[in-house]
Amino acid sequence: MAPFALLFASLPAAMVLRAPPPLPTPLAHASARVLSPRMLEAATEAQIQKLIDSSPVVLFMKGNKLFPQCGFSNTAVQILNSMNVPYEVCDVLENPAIREGIKEYSSWPTIPQCYVNGEFIGGCDLMIEMYQSGELQEMVERAAAEA
Repeated sequence: MAPFALLFASLPAAMVLRAPPPLPTPLAHASARVLSPRMLEAATEAQIQKLIDSSPVVLFMKGNKLFPQCGFSNTAVQILNSMNVPYEVCDVLENPAIREGIKEYSSWPTIPQCYVNGEFIGGCDLMIEMYQSGELQEMVERAAAEA
């Protein structure tokens, strides 16, 4: 059984947090994104880009690595922790501009959001799928080796 599956093996089925239905596939590259009509403020966009560029793997989440503030953020942290690769987090609860701005930046409506080598990977649901297929492990290991 995969390490991630062990986290939930002992919980009754009613207690296991289910990912929401899949959303449309995220855009492959931030440069290809289409902003909403509201447009992201330049200063917020620059701050988000600086955060994404600060590490090969970046997770925008509610809370931090030690104390995630929502179940989806907790699941994303557990996935990344199980892969034993370094990653940085940005607690969106500390900055309302980042919290709303990251949604516009990626054209993705939910948090958490994971970026690998500057590329938007997706939210919790896509991280679970990619983790289970082995694709996420390969991607983050490659990113860590290139750093």
